[in-house]
Amino acid sequence: MDWQSSEDTVPSAPVTEADARLLLGRPPATGAWRDGDPVGDRRFAAFGAFRTEGGAELPGYRLAYETWGELNAERDNAVLVLHALTGDSHVRGSAGPGHPTSGWWDDLVGPGAPIDTDRWFVVAPNMLGGCQGSTGPSSIAPDGYEWASRFPYLTIRDQVAAQVRLADALGIDVWAGVVGGSMGGMHALEWAIGMPDRVARVGVLSAPPVNTADQIALNSVQLEAIRIDPRFQGGEYYDSADGDGPSRGLGLARRMALLNYRSPTELNQRFQRSWQSGVSPLGHGGRFAVESYLDFHGNRFTRRFDANSYLILVEAMNSHDIGRDRGGVDDALARITATALVLGIDSDRLFPVDGQHRIARGIRNTIDDGAVVLTSDFGHDGFLIETPRVGTHIRRLLEG
Repeated sequence: MDWQSSEDTVPSAPVTEADARLLLGRPPATGAWRDGDPVGDRRFAAFGAFRTEGGAELPGYRLAYETWGELNAERDNAVLVLHALTGDSHVRGSAGPGHPTSGWWDDLVGPGAPIDTDRWFVVAPNMLGGCQGSTGPSSIAPDGYEWASRFPYLTIRDQVAAQVRLADALGIDVWAGVVGGSMGGMHALEWAIGMPDRVARVGVLSAPPVNTADQIALNSVQLEAIRIDPRFQGGEYYDSADGDGPSRGLGLARRMALLNYRSPTELNQRFQRSWQSGVSPLGHGGRFAVESYLDFHGNRFTRRFDANSYLILVEAMNSHDIGRDRGGVDDALARITATALVLGIDSDRLFPVDGQHRIARGIRNTIDDGAVVLTSDFGHDGFLIETPRVGTHIRRLLEG
């Protein structure tokens, strides 16, 4: 699982007093975008009844999305950009009303950028089950109350099926490119496998062919951290006052996850054994700087995300297995007809590069006859941080 927002596209750094002041005050019960909040750059598309793979039914749903560039007359210049676990539709643009952070891929999407909006019509939806404008647990159900714990279990394939309806509504029969990192890379794979005739090029960044037992185990302790928070209340916390929501559990889950997003090399080099202040952490009540770093980002996260959405999306990640009901991973990959970029980071301890090599081996047409592996100290988040090098390969994919 991954974190994806503008704050995550820079190297780790010690927490300053100014940083700490940003988090004064109690966190809200949910950091979700809610109806009535400033819309910002979002657009919305509403759809009718949706049946999940598990047989549950949403009577209707909405996807929030943003676009850049213009769709040409032939409708063949559209690129779908898919965000990671805790990302949203705000790929580029400033923070401001409606958008708690600035764009998470500003350097890669825009005029003259690797995904050049002078040429491409770029679409970025917030995934189904998310909390930044698309229908999810914090959305209001037909009975006038939040879905909360009643929101149905989703799979990666369910989320892609919801995106297919968005493409249809926009009049896009074939994507010139579908690009996603981590959880977004899972979605990109499902697009290329499940609808090969609708994807001309696919970019799969730092994503695996299946979520392994090890990854599911790491996820399970994060989910439990949320569920055992007494203020989670079984998911029925939306009427809670500021400070009375499940922020401790959600923040702890985030801190656990962060340990898998960066590499030991980066954390050791950045923080070493430094103290957060002049007070010793050796029995005198002080803290190590890396502890304060984790706490700061955990606390900041609770102000822009929703605990129930975190559960829904992580469980969707756990469903990821491109070979399920398709004869196995190799048979599934053989269905891909798109030209592919498969990219991994050598220090990624969340989704190690053996997964990207396996994906690349199974696709008939990759731009380098195999996976592109970047050397980086930034671990899994390297696909967000190493933007010049990542952008070079995305440009090659789209211009090829």
